[in-house]
Amino acid sequence: MASANDTRQAQKDAADQNFDYMFKLLIIGNSSVGKTSFLFRYADDSFTSAFVSTVGIDFKVKTVYRNEKRVKLQIWDTAGQERYRTITTAYYRGAMGFLLMYDIANQDSFNAVQDWATQIKTYSWDNAQVILVGNKCDLEDDRVVATEDGKRLADELGFEFFEASAKDNINVKQVFERLVDIICEKMNESLDTNPTLVSNSKNGALTETPPPQSSSCSC
Repeated sequence: MASANDTRQAQKDAADQNFDYMFKLLIIGNSSVGKTSFLFRYADDSFTSAFVSTVGIDFKVKTVYRNEKRVKLQIWDTAGQERYRTITTAYYRGAMGFLLMYDIANQDSFNAVQDWATQIKTYSWDNAQVILVGNKCDLEDDRVVATEDGKRLADELGFEFFEASAKDNINVKQVFERLVDIICEKMNESLDTNPTLVSNSKNGALTETPPPQSSSCSC
């Protein structure tokens, strides 16, 4: 359970308007693939094994630093149930990145990836970036979707691919870092006619701490 301090920090982050860019990211996929656990692991570094179905939409805010730029991530956790899809389609618009998630121990969730990819193509903007995530790689004994099949499908769809585990905290941070990386790279390509908008975005490292401040005080 989040502490009062964690809650206050989250509220402060959400209200903070001091940032260079804001990226809207969506986590999508079938119900129970672990979208909410994945979000909480990244945003709060917490995990619970209790399954609670997300009703509609929820989101968290996290700020990261890249090339001396402050990037505010607004990460939306969407309900996977079919009956909510008509609600969530409105949230696709404006999203710059997607984590399309399936459960490596659930064949149906993998079979649904193509449909979710079609949803992204239909409702999001053309430059939205997508990473395919095979979640719950800690359930190796229950695996029904081979890693090679995930890679193959990602290649067919033109997505990058990771296997990850919110429970064991495997590749969670790396997935989000890579998605922000790809978005920044695409921004750099799209805005090359105005290089002042995005600088050095291809080679900088994404970190979770601000760059060192100079010794001179500007207060």
